Amino acid sequence: MTAESSAESPAGTEMPRIISVDDHVVEPPELWSSRLPAKYRDVGPRIEYLPQGEVVLDGGTYRERPGTEGRNVAWWLYEDHTYSIKRLIAAAGYPYDEVSVEGITYDEMRPGCWQPKARVADMEMNHTDASLCFPNYPRFCGQLFNERQDKELSLLCVKAYNDWMVEEWCGDSGGRLIPLCLVPLWDADLAAAEIRRNAERGVRAVAFSELPTWLGLPSIHSGYWDPFFAACAETGTVVCMHIGSGTRTVSPADDAPDAVTASLIFCNSAASLVDFLYSGVLHRYPDLKLMYAEAQIGWIPYALERADDVWVTHAGWSGAKNNIPEPPSFYYYRQVYGCFFKDSVGMDLLDRVGIDNITFETDYPHTDGTWPNTKEVAARLFGHLDAESVYKIARGNAIKLLGLDFD
Repeated sequence: MTAESSAESPAGTEMPRIISVDDHVVEPPELWSSRLPAKYRDVGPRIEYLPQGEVVLDGGTYRERPGTEGRNVAWWLYEDHTYSIKRLIAAAGYPYDEVSVEGITYDEMRPGCWQPKARVADMEMNHTDASLCFPNYPRFCGQLFNERQDKELSLLCVKAYNDWMVEEWCGDSGGRLIPLCLVPLWDADLAAAEIRRNAERGVRAVAFSELPTWLGLPSIHSGYWDPFFAACAETGTVVCMHIGSGTRTVSPADDAPDAVTASLIFCNSAASLVDFLYSGVLHRYPDLKLMYAEAQIGWIPYALERADDVWVTHAGWSGAKNNIPEPPSFYYYRQVYGCFFKDSVGMDLLDRVGIDNITFETDYPHTDGTWPNTKEVAARLFGHLDAESVYKIARGNAIKLLGLDFD
């Protein structure tokens, strides 16, 4: 244990080193071009340096094209899709007022954003033992590949990402970088096969959409996803759903500022949780585990209270008991984990959120993230609790959930 790791919270409880279950990676330039068959290298994802164009955020998706003049920035090109790498997603080390949606180059971001050894070094600066990283360019559950036309290429891209994640990003990190795989969302049987392929090499987490119908995919009520859920349950693979993985965002008006959707984005996760609780999926697959990333946790107690009340008082007409013999909260406490890093309300309601149902995160390198001050943030949020509770939140629950080789 380092001198830093033995630092104490304001209440005197030792703050364990953090295991973060929600960070992000900026994919390196040659991730796909170095792995795809030669015939796909000119149409698959690749980096080119081109002038910055106009950037428009449309309902959670960037609509943009390279410009014709000005300084060059890094652009991902893939079939008909173009996307510039932005300061917003590589914000670590930059003041808030310098973080924007303008394009940057790889030289203009911290190496820890995209280089594994540099990431581990940044984790050392941040009292962090291990990190689970969601993708950036493919979006939070790989929905980019679901949207493209050539599904043979899309499947190759998913597998290439997973190979890179296991072999290079996490490869020689000694377990400090935790693999998170993608699946082909357009085919539940292929998704199940990819879960099993990666589970054989130690992957215990998969990125999935919190609201697949928002991606034009079948609902979790339909039975379509059962092969995928069965594979996850059988292999102990946690279904990890990041805010925004439904692509759409909640907004009361088309002309509302982006601050409105940024404040309401937890509503996506709330809708997803209630959907799962009533779907019967958790009843049919009692070994299946769900984790909601970056959604915070303060909203969970009321969502559970309302769902349980509907299960009783509206059972006659709502179908509340059609798929679940137990109250919805039963399945939450048994199988669902939340994740937070900025939520004092959640801490006030901890007994109802559930001390065994929460994990912590740093969100590196996003602008919302707490790097390099995560230890201090953690101490302010939950350092006043007893040592066992502090341990569970900081790392213990994550170790149990993901089957990590940490104490």
